[in-house]
Amino acid sequence: MKNQEVAEIFRKVASLLEIKGDNPYRIRAYQRAAQNIEALTRDIEDLARRNQLSRIPGIGADLASKIKEILETGTLRLYEELKKEIPQELLRFLEIPGLGPKKAKIIYETLGITSIEDLERACKEHKIARLPGMGYKTEENILRGIKLLREKIGRRPLGEVLPLAEDLVVYLKRKAPVEKIAVAGSIRRRRETVKDIDVLVTSKNPFSVMEAFVAYPGVEEVLVHGETKTSVRIKPGIQVDLRVVDPECWGAALAYFTGSKAHNIRLRELGVERGLKINEYGIFRGNERIGGRKEEEVFSAVDLPWIPPELREDRGEIEAAREGRLPKLVDYDDIQGDAHVHSKYSDGTASLDEIAQRAEALGLSWVAVCDHSQGLKVAGGLSVSALMEKKKAIEEFNRRSKRVKLIFGAEVDILSDGSLDYPDEVLAEIDLVIAAIHTGFQQPEAQLTQRAVAALKHPLVHALAHPTGRLIGEREPYAIDMQAVIQTAAENGKALEINAYYKRLDLNDIQTRAAKEAGVKILIGTDAHIVDQMDYLPLGVAVARRGWCEKEDVLNTFSYKEFRAWLKKVRGR
Repeated sequence: MKNQEVAEIFRKVASLLEIKGDNPYRIRAYQRAAQNIEALTRDIEDLARRNQLSRIPGIGADLASKIKEILETGTLRLYEELKKEIPQELLRFLEIPGLGPKKAKIIYETLGITSIEDLERACKEHKIARLPGMGYKTEENILRGIKLLREKIGRRPLGEVLPLAEDLVVYLKRKAPVEKIAVAGSIRRRRETVKDIDVLVTSKNPFSVMEAFVAYPGVEEVLVHGETKTSVRIKPGIQVDLRVVDPECWGAALAYFTGSKAHNIRLRELGVERGLKINEYGIFRGNERIGGRKEEEVFSAVDLPWIPPELREDRGEIEAAREGRLPKLVDYDDIQGDAHVHSKYSDGTASLDEIAQRAEALGLSWVAVCDHSQGLKVAGGLSVSALMEKKKAIEEFNRRSKRVKLIFGAEVDILSDGSLDYPDEVLAEIDLVIAAIHTGFQQPEAQLTQRAVAALKHPLVHALAHPTGRLIGEREPYAIDMQAVIQTAAENGKALEINAYYKRLDLNDIQTRAAKEAGVKILIGTDAHIVDQMDYLPLGVAVARRGWCEKEDVLNTFSYKEFRAWLKKVRGR
């Protein structure tokens, strides 16, 4: 929770400094610090207690002291002072994804717009396009940003909420007399965005459980405080519902509160066909409860095998279960490698040794180190000479490393005409080429699709990275024909990436299933720029599971030797 709070304050400080026209390097320092803190998988309070804040990339003594100030006081004196200098209405505009501080200031000062509703109206009336440096594209971007802002208010990325839920479970196990405990709802189904947190427990002492719950350090407000259900709001504004259920109906309650609503309706309909009533209290024939202690009983009551939570969306899982066609989903323990990590050679912060150490700690046997190509200067893209230096370093590392092997990869930019950012003779030297679009997001769908298709047809390319370019809650997918992309990947034996970074999860679950059904291999990469981000790999696996992927569909389940063999097979050698 604190990670998000600190990152948000630093991000707002950067925006306020930009409005004031402050030093660009100072602005960039706060932006970088916010990104790296937000991406941490360790608790920043724990790092502060251990005096290890300087281990976070971009955090020196000054920013470390400001982090401690936020942790101790809940805010930052610099931030409060800057807010006093900027109108409140303008501060609100800064929350709109895609509307930068400079343009927000021009709009506010020139047109005197004081609300998001008025800003939306001005865009639709094309008043913004007439301002200096704006145009119709700016209006489209602002309208998209307003839409994303409204959606963001209701739901948050899974990667933000899941750690909060897991922390709460650990706390309750330690502080309350719970017997069984589980997180239900969309978190258990691993949906990419989450509205709230649902926790179920069984206990012989519900009163003590609820007392411990409302004393949880993150609680901002107690909404309902009862003996069997209590609801609170925790920082940063997320509602948590805790229910104590009877052990006799634990399985029925877990199935019911896991959802989805559409899936539950189907189960209830199947129950009615068999003269049964199925709800959160159990399985009933008339007034007699005949089951519900175990979740499996809910499914067996309607002649179905247990269905994994990730599939419970009423997207054909009921029919597949009935016909014995449920996939044996790829398991988190099947994963042997991370297919997309950045190093110090481009805009990553870790050395090859540090990447390998984190991989070993995560139980992985290989990592593909895919730094940016030469054209992406803003991300430290590698020149050909630097790329060859990295190749030698990886070869030397692999000679001495027994447990973890590194794969020499590159995330190669797809240029506007569909060509690649390195010549073919250089691409041939790279063991894993992941092509990616990083520029020209506003191009027409036909052009963006042509770029992706051309890259996938290139004989030296293995996969397409983050195929739609989205950032959850911040940037919508760019216009691209995913059916054409999937078809091209299938026809050319290429893979599509599930980018496991929690704001991307791109491919999404529906696209992943379409790719699987077309016979396309899935490649999961964390896109980690600091080693902590490698911990997001399970989020990518969750997308694969929601996309009905089995072990053989996911290249990350291959051993190092098997993956190397696949890389060579793609190139016909």
